[in-house]
Amino acid sequence: MKAQFEKIPKIQNTSVHAFVYDGATFTAPWHFHPEFELTFIEKGEGIRYVANSVEPFTPGDMVLLGSNLPHCWKEDLVDDNGVKSLVFQWDDHLLGENWIEKKEFYNIKELLIRSARGIKFSPMLSPKFHSDLNRIINLPPFEKLMAFVGVLQKLALTTDYHFLGNEHFASDLNTKTNARIDKVYNYIHNHYSNKIVLHDVANLVSMGEEAFCRFFKKSLNKSLFAFINEYRVTMVCKQLIETNKQVKQIAYNCGFESLPFFYKQFQKYKGCSPLSFRKHYRKL
Repeated sequence: MKAQFEKIPKIQNTSVHAFVYDGATFTAPWHFHPEFELTFIEKGEGIRYVANSVEPFTPGDMVLLGSNLPHCWKEDLVDDNGVKSLVFQWDDHLLGENWIEKKEFYNIKELLIRSARGIKFSPMLSPKFHSDLNRIINLPPFEKLMAFVGVLQKLALTTDYHFLGNEHFASDLNTKTNARIDKVYNYIHNHYSNKIVLHDVANLVSMGEEAFCRFFKKSLNKSLFAFINEYRVTMVCKQLIETNKQVKQIAYNCGFESLPFFYKQFQKYKGCSPLSFRKHYRKL
Protein backbone atom coordinates (compact mmCIF):
# COMPACT_ATOMS: atom_id res chain seq x y z
CA MET A 1 0.00 0.00 0.00
CA LYS A 2 1.69 3.13 -1.18
CA ALA A 3 1.14 6.60 0.16
CA GLN A 4 0.50 9.51 -2.15
CA PHE A 5 3.08 12.28 -2.33
CA GLU A 6 1.68 15.67 -1.37
CA LYS A 7 3.30 18.86 -2.60
CA ILE A 8 3.27 21.47 0.17
CA PRO A 9 2.90 24.97 -1.28
CA LYS A 10 5.69 27.43 -0.66
CA ILE A 11 4.29 30.54 0.99
CA GLN A 12 6.15 33.74 0.21
CA ASN A 13 7.88 35.54 3.13
CA THR A 14 7.34 32.78 5.70
CA SER A 15 9.16 29.57 6.66
CA VAL A 16 6.14 28.03 8.39
CA HIS A 17 3.11 27.04 6.34
CA ALA A 18 0.40 27.63 8.95
CA PHE A 19 -3.29 27.41 8.18
CA VAL A 20 -6.73 26.45 9.48
CA TYR A 21 -8.42 23.51 7.77
CA ASP A 22 -12.20 23.86 8.10
CA GLY A 23 -14.55 21.66 6.11
CA ALA A 24 -17.18 18.96 6.04
CA THR A 25 -14.58 16.16 5.90
CA PHE A 26 -10.84 15.56 5.82
CA THR A 27 -10.21 15.19 2.10
CA ALA A 28 -6.51 14.25 2.08
CA PRO A 29 -5.89 10.56 1.30
CA TRP A 30 -3.11 8.43 2.82
CA HIS A 31 -0.16 10.66 1.94
CA PHE A 32 3.31 11.86 2.87
CA HIS A 33 5.50 14.90 2.33
CA PRO A 34 9.11 15.82 3.18
CA GLU A 35 7.95 18.60 5.51
CA PHE A 36 7.38 18.06 9.23
CA GLU A 37 3.81 18.62 10.38
CA LEU A 38 2.11 19.56 13.65
CA THR A 39 -1.68 19.10 13.61
CA PHE A 40 -4.12 20.18 16.32
CA ILE A 41 -7.74 19.02 16.01
CA GLU A 42 -10.24 21.72 17.00
CA LYS A 43 -13.42 19.98 15.81
CA GLY A 44 -14.37 16.52 14.66
CA GLU A 45 -13.62 12.95 15.64
CA GLY A 46 -12.77 9.73 13.89
CA ILE A 47 -9.73 7.58 13.20
CA ARG A 48 -6.15 8.77 12.72
CA TYR A 49 -3.68 6.69 10.69
CA VAL A 50 0.05 7.33 11.12
CA ALA A 51 2.52 4.77 9.75
CA ASN A 52 1.08 1.45 11.00
CA SER A 53 -0.80 3.06 13.90
CA VAL A 54 -4.59 3.33 14.05
CA GLU A 55 -6.07 5.43 16.87
CA PRO A 56 -9.17 7.55 17.49
CA PHE A 57 -8.94 11.32 17.40
CA THR A 58 -11.16 13.87 19.15
CA PRO A 59 -10.96 17.64 19.70
CA GLY A 60 -7.66 18.46 21.42
CA ASP A 61 -5.75 15.76 19.55
CA MET A 62 -2.22 17.07 18.89
CA VAL A 63 0.23 15.09 16.74
CA LEU A 64 3.74 15.78 15.44
CA LEU A 65 4.71 13.98 12.22
CA GLY A 66 8.23 13.49 10.92
CA SER A 67 9.43 13.97 7.37
CA ASN A 68 7.89 11.55 4.83
CA LEU A 69 5.78 9.78 7.47
CA PRO A 70 2.55 8.49 5.83
CA HIS A 71 -0.66 9.66 7.49
CA CYS A 72 -4.32 10.55 7.09
CA TRP A 73 -7.41 11.34 9.16
CA LYS A 74 -10.84 9.79 8.57
CA GLU A 75 -13.75 11.51 10.30
CA ASP A 76 -16.57 9.63 12.02
CA LEU A 77 -19.20 8.57 9.52
CA VAL A 78 -22.08 9.46 11.85
CA ASP A 79 -20.78 12.93 12.73
CA ASP A 80 -21.94 15.53 10.19
CA ASN A 81 -20.79 18.60 12.12
CA GLY A 82 -17.64 19.01 10.06
CA VAL A 83 -13.97 19.05 10.98
CA LYS A 84 -11.48 21.76 11.83
CA SER A 85 -7.77 21.67 12.55
CA LEU A 86 -4.75 23.92 12.94
CA VAL A 87 -1.91 22.74 10.71
CA PHE A 88 1.77 23.76 10.73
CA GLN A 89 4.25 22.48 8.15
CA TRP A 90 7.95 23.29 7.75
CA ASP A 91 11.09 21.86 6.17
CA ASP A 92 14.67 21.19 7.29
CA HIS A 93 15.68 24.79 6.64
CA LEU A 94 13.28 26.42 9.07
CA LEU A 95 16.01 28.74 10.41
CA GLY A 96 18.52 28.27 7.61
CA GLU A 97 20.94 25.53 6.62
CA ASN A 98 22.21 23.36 9.50
CA TRP A 99 20.34 25.44 12.08
CA ILE A 100 19.32 22.30 13.95
CA GLU A 101 22.98 21.43 14.67
CA LYS A 102 23.50 24.48 16.87
CA LYS A 103 23.65 23.79 20.60
CA GLU A 104 20.71 26.07 21.36
CA PHE A 105 18.41 23.77 19.38
CA TYR A 106 19.56 20.45 20.83
CA ASN A 107 16.17 19.70 22.42
CA ILE A 108 14.27 20.52 19.25
CA LYS A 109 16.65 18.34 17.25
CA GLU A 110 15.90 15.39 19.52
CA LEU A 111 12.17 16.08 19.20
CA LEU A 112 12.33 16.03 15.40
CA ILE A 113 14.34 12.81 15.45
CA ARG A 114 11.63 11.21 17.61
CA SER A 115 8.94 12.51 15.27
CA ALA A 116 10.06 9.96 12.65
CA ARG A 117 7.66 7.54 14.39
CA GLY A 118 4.91 10.12 14.93
CA ILE A 119 4.23 11.62 18.36
CA LYS A 120 0.84 11.97 20.05
CA PHE A 121 0.92 14.51 22.90
CA SER A 122 -1.22 14.14 26.00
CA PRO A 123 -4.66 15.79 25.93
CA MET A 124 -3.68 17.42 29.23
CA LEU A 125 -1.34 19.68 27.24
CA SER A 126 -3.98 20.68 24.70
CA PRO A 127 -5.50 23.81 26.33
CA LYS A 128 -2.16 25.62 26.67
CA PHE A 129 -0.86 24.68 23.23
CA HIS A 130 -4.19 25.42 21.59
CA SER A 131 -3.93 28.99 22.80
CA ASP A 132 -0.34 29.31 21.55
CA LEU A 133 -1.03 27.75 18.14
CA ASN A 134 -4.23 29.69 17.56
CA ARG A 135 -2.36 32.93 18.21
CA ILE A 136 0.50 32.02 15.86
CA ILE A 137 -1.70 31.39 12.81
CA ASN A 138 -2.26 35.08 12.01
CA LEU A 139 1.03 36.57 13.20
CA PRO A 140 3.32 38.42 10.74
CA PRO A 141 6.10 36.20 9.29
CA PHE A 142 8.92 37.08 11.71
CA GLU A 143 6.77 36.91 14.84
CA LYS A 144 5.18 33.69 13.55
CA LEU A 145 8.57 32.02 13.06
CA MET A 146 9.91 33.04 16.48
CA ALA A 147 6.72 32.05 18.26
CA PHE A 148 6.60 28.68 16.51
CA VAL A 149 10.19 27.85 17.43
CA GLY A 150 9.17 28.61 21.01
CA VAL A 151 6.30 26.09 20.72
CA LEU A 152 8.72 23.45 19.38
CA GLN A 153 10.98 24.05 22.36
CA LYS A 154 8.07 23.58 24.78
CA LEU A 155 7.04 20.37 23.02
CA ALA A 156 10.64 19.16 23.11
CA LEU A 157 10.75 19.50 26.88
CA THR A 158 7.56 17.59 27.63
CA THR A 159 7.62 13.89 28.43
CA ASP A 160 3.85 13.51 28.29
CA TYR A 161 3.46 11.79 24.92
CA HIS A 162 3.53 8.41 23.21
CA PHE A 163 4.85 7.17 19.88
CA LEU A 164 2.46 6.20 17.11
CA GLY A 165 4.30 4.11 14.53
CA ASN A 166 6.18 0.95 15.33
CA GLU A 167 9.95 1.48 15.39
CA HIS A 168 10.31 -1.27 12.75
CA PHE A 169 7.84 0.35 10.36
CA ALA A 170 9.39 1.16 7.01
CA SER A 171 7.16 2.59 4.30
CA ASP A 172 7.80 2.15 0.60
CA LEU A 173 7.05 5.61 -0.77
CA ASN A 174 6.65 4.50 -4.38
CA THR A 175 3.64 6.50 -5.61
CA LYS A 176 2.75 4.14 -8.47
CA THR A 177 0.02 2.45 -6.43
CA ASN A 178 -0.77 5.36 -4.11
CA ALA A 179 -4.55 4.83 -4.23
CA ARG A 180 -4.47 1.32 -2.74
CA ILE A 181 -3.98 2.24 0.90
CA ASP A 182 -6.79 4.77 0.79
CA LYS A 183 -9.15 2.25 -0.84
CA VAL A 184 -8.42 -0.35 1.83
CA TYR A 185 -8.73 2.16 4.69
CA ASN A 186 -12.01 3.49 3.34
CA TYR A 187 -13.36 -0.02 2.91
CA ILE A 188 -12.52 -1.01 6.48
CA HIS A 189 -13.81 2.34 7.74
CA ASN A 190 -17.17 1.65 6.05
CA HIS A 191 -17.48 -2.10 6.70
CA TYR A 192 -15.74 -2.89 10.01
CA SER A 193 -19.08 -3.72 11.66
CA ASN A 194 -19.73 -6.46 9.11
CA LYS A 195 -17.86 -9.59 8.09
CA ILE A 196 -14.83 -8.64 5.95
CA VAL A 197 -13.62 -11.24 3.47
CA LEU A 198 -10.04 -11.29 2.15
CA HIS A 199 -11.22 -11.90 -1.41
CA ASP A 200 -13.31 -8.71 -1.39
CA VAL A 201 -10.48 -6.53 -0.09
CA ALA A 202 -7.91 -7.98 -2.50
CA ASN A 203 -10.34 -7.61 -5.39
CA LEU A 204 -10.88 -3.98 -4.39
CA VAL A 205 -7.28 -3.19 -5.39
CA SER A 206 -7.17 -5.69 -8.28
CA MET A 207 -4.81 -8.18 -6.64
CA GLY A 208 -4.86 -11.90 -5.94
CA GLU A 209 -5.31 -12.94 -2.31
CA GLU A 210 -1.77 -14.22 -1.74
CA ALA A 211 -0.18 -11.25 -3.46
CA PHE A 212 -2.34 -8.85 -1.51
CA CYS A 213 -1.44 -10.49 1.83
CA ARG A 214 2.28 -10.18 1.08
CA PHE A 215 1.76 -6.62 -0.11
CA PHE A 216 -0.16 -5.57 3.01
CA LYS A 217 2.23 -7.27 5.42
CA LYS A 218 5.24 -5.67 3.78
CA SER A 219 3.60 -2.25 3.76
CA LEU A 220 2.28 -2.04 7.34
CA ASN A 221 4.29 -4.72 9.13
CA LYS A 222 1.07 -6.48 10.16
CA SER A 223 -1.47 -8.72 8.47
CA LEU A 224 -4.77 -7.44 7.09
CA PHE A 225 -6.81 -9.14 9.78
CA ALA A 226 -4.50 -7.98 12.57
CA PHE A 227 -5.12 -4.47 11.25
CA ILE A 228 -8.89 -5.03 11.09
CA ASN A 229 -8.97 -6.42 14.64
CA GLU A 230 -6.99 -3.44 15.90
CA TYR A 231 -9.38 -1.10 14.11
CA ARG A 232 -12.39 -2.86 15.63
CA VAL A 233 -10.88 -2.66 19.12
CA THR A 234 -10.37 1.07 18.55
CA MET A 235 -14.04 1.47 17.66
CA VAL A 236 -15.05 -0.62 20.70
CA CYS A 237 -13.05 1.76 22.92
CA LYS A 238 -14.89 4.71 21.44
CA GLN A 239 -18.28 3.18 22.29
CA LEU A 240 -17.11 2.11 25.77
CA ILE A 241 -16.29 5.74 26.52
CA GLU A 242 -19.24 7.39 24.83
CA THR A 243 -22.15 5.00 25.54
CA ASN A 244 -23.62 2.84 28.30
CA LYS A 245 -24.10 -0.16 26.03
CA GLN A 246 -23.14 -3.58 27.34
CA VAL A 247 -19.71 -4.85 26.33
CA LYS A 248 -21.25 -7.82 24.52
CA GLN A 249 -23.46 -5.56 22.40
CA ILE A 250 -20.57 -3.24 21.54
CA ALA A 251 -18.35 -6.15 20.52
CA TYR A 252 -20.97 -7.51 18.12
CA ASN A 253 -21.74 -4.02 16.80
CA CYS A 254 -18.07 -3.58 15.91
CA GLY A 255 -17.82 -6.77 13.90
CA PHE A 256 -16.56 -9.36 16.41
CA GLU A 257 -18.41 -12.65 15.95
CA SER A 258 -16.93 -14.46 18.99
CA LEU A 259 -16.80 -13.03 22.51
CA PRO A 260 -13.78 -15.12 23.63
CA PHE A 261 -11.88 -13.92 20.55
CA PHE A 262 -12.98 -10.34 21.22
CA TYR A 263 -11.71 -10.39 24.83
CA LYS A 264 -8.41 -11.87 23.69
CA GLN A 265 -7.96 -9.13 21.07
CA PHE A 266 -8.94 -6.37 23.48
CA GLN A 267 -6.41 -7.58 26.03
CA LYS A 268 -3.77 -7.79 23.30
CA TYR A 269 -4.18 -4.21 22.12
CA LYS A 270 -5.23 -2.44 25.33
CA GLY A 271 -3.63 -4.55 28.05
CA CYS A 272 -6.79 -4.66 30.15
CA SER A 273 -10.41 -5.81 30.06
CA PRO A 274 -13.13 -3.72 28.39
CA LEU A 275 -14.77 -2.96 31.75
CA SER A 276 -11.45 -1.84 33.25
CA PHE A 277 -10.92 0.39 30.24
CA ARG A 278 -14.37 1.96 30.66
CA LYS A 279 -13.91 2.51 34.42
CA HIS A 280 -10.52 4.15 33.87
CA TYR A 281 -11.89 6.71 31.42
CA ARG A 282 -14.92 7.52 33.54
CA LYS A 283 -12.63 8.45 36.41
CA LEU A 284 -10.84 11.06 34.30
